[in-house]
Amino acid sequence: MARASLDKRPGEVASMFDGVARRYDRTNTLMTGGLDRYWRRRTRQALQLKPGDRVLDLAAGTGVSTVELARSGAWAAACDFSTGMLQAGAFRRVPMVAGDAMALPFADDSFDAATISFGLRNVQDTAAGLSEMARVVRPGGRLVVCEFSNPTNGAFRSLYENVALQAIQVVARGSSNPEAYAYLAESIKNWPDQERLAQIVRDAGWGDVAWTNLTGGIVALHTAIRPLG
Repeated sequence: MARASLDKRPGEVASMFDGVARRYDRTNTLMTGGLDRYWRRRTRQALQLKPGDRVLDLAAGTGVSTVELARSGAWAAACDFSTGMLQAGAFRRVPMVAGDAMALPFADDSFDAATISFGLRNVQDTAAGLSEMARVVRPGGRLVVCEFSNPTNGAFRSLYENVALQAIQVVARGSSNPEAYAYLAESIKNWPDQERLAQIVRDAGWGDVAWTNLTGGIVALHTAIRPLG
C-alpha cells in the first residue's frame, strides 16, 4: 500500500490518500474520539462567514468539512489533490474541484475566505500553499488553518506524544492502509509549534495572525487576514 515520505511529494501524498479514501472519515472519527466534529465546528465559527460569502475549503478530502462550512449560508467549495478522496465524497452536495495547494486552479481574489483543516501539514511547500491561498482570497478576506499542534502543558504533551500518537497507529491497523497513518503520526511530530507556524503564515503575506488552542493545544486554529494594501 502507498506510504508517503516526509518529503511530501505531491504525487505520493495524493496516492496515499486515494488508498484510504473509502474509510477515511470513519477512521478519523474513531481515532479522534469524535473530536473531529468539534474541531470542524470551531473552524467554521472562526471564519466568521456570512450568508453569500464564498469560502474555499482546501485539502477538503471527502467534503465533510465543506458541508460544515456551508451550514453558515456561505457558498463553500471543496478542493483537494486526491481524486480518490473527492470521489469518495461525491455524494455530498457541495462543489468539488481537483487542485494542488501550491498551484490553485482559481483566479485572484476569487474567495472571501479560505481554510485548510489537517491538510497544510501535507503540502510539500507550506509557504507556497499559504501564499496561494492569499492570492485567491480578496483583500480583507480571512484565513483559518486548523492543524495538529503542540500541547501547552508539559506533562500532557509527553502523554500525547508517547501514548496518543502511538494509539493512532494501533487504531489504524484495521484501516485499508496502516502505513498511511504511520506517516500521519510522523508528520504531526515533525510539524512546527504554534508560534513558528504563525511566523510562516506572516511570511506568506498574511496579517493579523493569531491562534487559539483547542483540546489543550493538540489542535490550534491559526487565523489571519489578507492585508488591504
